Amino acid sequence: MRKSAGNKKKSTAFTLITLLLLILCGAGAYVFLVYFEGEQPQIKLARELEYFARNNTVKFSASDQKSGLKRLVVTLSQGGKSKVLLDETVPRRVQGEPPQSAKNFELDIKPKQLGFKEGEAALIIEAEDHSFRSFPSGNKTTLTSQVVIDTEAPKINILHGERYINPGGSGIFIYQINGEPVELGLELNGRVNPGFPTGDNHVYISYFGLPFNSKNFPPAFIFARDKAGNIGRTPVSSTFKAVNFKHDQIRVPDSFLSRKVPEFRQYYPELTGSLLEQYLQINNEIRKKNNNDISAVCQKTMPERLWKGAFLRMPGKPMAGFADHRTYLHNGKKIDKQVHLGQDIASTKHAPVKAANHGKVVYADYLGIYGNMIMLDHGQGVFSLYSHLSQINVALGDMVEQGFVIGQTGLTGMAGGDHLHFSMLVNGVFVTPKEWLDKNWVTVTIEEPLIDSRFQ
Repeated sequence: MRKSAGNKKKSTAFTLITLLLLILCGAGAYVFLVYFEGEQPQIKLARELEYFARNNTVKFSASDQKSGLKRLVVTLSQGGKSKVLLDETVPRRVQGEPPQSAKNFELDIKPKQLGFKEGEAALIIEAEDHSFRSFPSGNKTTLTSQVVIDTEAPKINILHGERYINPGGSGIFIYQINGEPVELGLELNGRVNPGFPTGDNHVYISYFGLPFNSKNFPPAFIFARDKAGNIGRTPVSSTFKAVNFKHDQIRVPDSFLSRKVPEFRQYYPELTGSLLEQYLQINNEIRKKNNNDISAVCQKTMPERLWKGAFLRMPGKPMAGFADHRTYLHNGKKIDKQVHLGQDIASTKHAPVKAANHGKVVYADYLGIYGNMIMLDHGQGVFSLYSHLSQINVALGDMVEQGFVIGQTGLTGMAGGDHLHFSMLVNGVFVTPKEWLDKNWVTVTIEEPLIDSRFQ
């Protein structure tokens, strides 16, 4: 009996010792896994860094899902010079709290103010966690970005500016820029008129159109942005010469409404109300939408100049001019006012319509008040438009030569009789076709300045 009791005591002691050892091992394993973990912190830049301009914003995040971030240091280094931009310590999270999510950082860096020179440099981001694995330091991650400090904005030299401009007129600016800009152009009325190379020693040209309803030549400037993000700006101006546009009255009889409104209902089933009410919706909301769609087509243009010389005018009788201000009458009552944004030419029924100049077909379909319509991109922001056609002979993407028959006149859309509505646009702005049809205007306004710029 005594022997049995002694064995029982020994067994109990062994069990307790084993249990204690297991607890100690478990605690040790827990301490090791938690306080001596080997997972490195994570650093992620919002975007890859290549250049530092005069003013820069660097965004990045840092995280550590195990022991948590302890310290984060950001340094800018160049040659033997280093500058600490950020040194932040993060307290250890309380046991039981969830792991830290990514911590976001945003740094404003101005290399010139920090005393750095133009040229190569390195932005170094170091993150350390609370682990004791490499005591006294934790796990570390270093992210180094090699950058080029470039704080000089592109320099702009104006070689030619438009001396005079009318509302609804077109013009150009020719300028020279040092370096290789990634974006450039003329900013006018909040619209960017892109710059295109002329092929001569960093010389560029921007075509522009001044809207018909302009009261002056607004503040404008040529700008250029380089790879680093530096932007150079040079103001430009032109002498504004006002123009008096023609005012006309258009009678809208019931017979026209009965004939035309059903055509539009095929394409715009949302039209409601009487024939007159539907007509007013077409002449206002749909007209505005159509013009916005046309402007959108002009946002993409060939970088090469495709056109040569003056544009061709279709033979025929002039019926209406650009920017004619129209008052619409129904049964003798004024019902609407609109502005005509093109030139109407009447010839024989279904007369051939020829491409006014070399270009690429960028639209060939039905479009509301314009009916069957073709648009040609002549490159560098210059477009021509042909509408109310009875027939379209070209397809999207076709390249056509000046004089090629692209369609036939008709009375589709808001046309009362068979004719061609011809428009010119520059970077989405409707301009008077009269200038582009004038050989002398093309020579004096565009060709001669381009030749002169080669010798400056």
